[in-house]
Parts: sequence; C-alpha cells; structure tokens
Amino acid sequence: MGLSLTTTMNLTSIQQIKALLAEHGLRPKKRLGQNFLIDRNVLERIVDATGPGPGVNVLEIGPGLGVVTRELAWKGARVVCVEADRALEPVLRDVLADAGSVEIVTQDFLKLDLPEFFALRGAGKWVVVGNLPYYITSPIITKLIEAKDSISAMVVMVQREVAQRLAAPPGSDDYGALSVFVQYHCDIRSVMKVSKNVFYPVPDVDSEALKLTVLAKPRVDVRDERLFFKITRAAFGKRRKTLLNALSSSEDLGWNKDHARAALESAGIEPERRGETLSLEEFALISNTAKGGHTK
Repeated sequence: MGLSLTTTMNLTSIQQIKALLAEHGLRPKKRLGQNFLIDRNVLERIVDATGPGPGVNVLEIGPGLGVVTRELAWKGARVVCVEADRALEPVLRDVLADAGSVEIVTQDFLKLDLPEFFALRGAGKWVVVGNLPYYITSPIITKLIEAKDSISAMVVMVQREVAQRLAAPPGSDDYGALSVFVQYHCDIRSVMKVSKNVFYPVPDVDSEALKLTVLAKPRVDVRDERLFFKITRAAFGKRRKTLLNALSSSEDLGWNKDHARAALESAGIEPERRGETLSLEEFALISNTAKGGHTK
C-alpha cells in the first residue's frame, strides 16, 4: 500500500495545512499559542541547528502538526514530542506514520517530570527543540535548565523581545534576572530572526530562533548557587532602587542594610549602583564574599 496523503503532504504549504486541519475538524487555538510554521527556509535552519542524525535524541515541545518532528525523524534522530493539545494527536499519528523513530506524548510539558522522563528513555544527552508560547516561555526554559544534566542544547523559537532579554548584556534595558540565569548556564546564539508572516495563523509579533548550548560548567564560579540567584532576583526585583536598597528590602534574601552594605563593600561594589549595571562576575563576587544570612 502506498503512503497516505498526510505522510507525503507539504506541511509548509498553508493550503495543505488548512486542508489537514479541516479534515480533522480542527482550528488553531490561540489560547495554546498555536501558530504553525509555513516557511521551508526557516524549517531547514531550525532542523540544521538541532543537528539531527542517527543516535541523536530530540525532545520536541509542542510539535503542532509535526512539520519539524517529521524532518528530524527523517534525518535519523530519535524524537519524543510532547503535545498539550489532545486533539492534535490523531493528526500527528497520521503525519508521522512513516517518519521513523517518533514517540508522541500527550501532556502539558510543564507538568512533566523531566528527570523521570529522561531516565525512562535511557542514557545519553538530549537536544530540545520547540516553538515556545509567549506566556509560558520563562517557565519552560527554567524547567529545561533545571534538568540540564540530561540536555546538551536547546533550539527554541521565542518572541523577539524574549530573545533580546535572554541575550541582553549588562547595562541594557532588557538585562534582568532571566538574562543572568540563562547566561550563567548556557551559551546563547541567534539562529535567525523570524518574521511573524511565516506562521499560520499570523501571530501579533515577530520571533527569533535561539540555540542555547549548555555549558560544561557555569559561566562564573559561585560557592552557593542558591544565594547567587537570590541576590540576582533581589537586585532586579525593584529596578529603580540602588543595590543597597534592593538587597536590603528583599524578603527572600533576608538581609538588613548593614549586612547588604558589608556584602557589597567586601565585593568592591558601590552600594549606589543598580542591579542592571552588574556583570555575572560582579554578582558572583557579592555572592562569594557575603557572610551568612542575616535576618531583619
């Protein structure tokens, strides 16, 4: 028997995507951030950045109609795709029928136990790929980085403003606690800027594809990661405050003004500076030279 229409159709054709959705009685769900890729060049750049091939394990978040999934599997990768919308499962099963080693997991990614997920599927590092909905981009990236021991890299499509935040340097308006968190753990490279017009339906804003490569060791040496990130969150929690006031008013950090001042002076950091001017190295200095907790 020959291949079905769904396994041979062009998934970057808007006409064929509309026909596929109509065949299954479906429409894109805005609340789930469903915007399907319809550009072959963008598809190829994402696939190339993922680096698929025999022996490569790929975790895909939100496969949608399976356009990226199918290309990765055809190149020999083992792909496990996690899709929150159960209505898309029959479409994926049809589209991926001839794709090779693909497993479809119908579940909310944020509810997935990642350590267990990886453990059940054997040893080896994973590459993650996904077009991340804006409203859950930060939680997804945080969840992935927390499981970084099993991950070598992440190729993610995010809204352009989120891409700017992730890669922002100290002193810029976009630089914040999320920038520090991701840059501490990963190298960040832009794969390409992506117009909103390469999706169906067309989203409100443009996107950017990033490759986050997990570092063999964090970018800066810190003695206490938990304290380091408490300090960065406190520093950016109230951006208009000086470091002295921001650190001493953080309930999470629990420092009074004397303790905050001593920590900054020990690190050689001016108390009147603001958090967005500090590099990762300077945050590490504060963390490493600070004495133990001092509650109010």
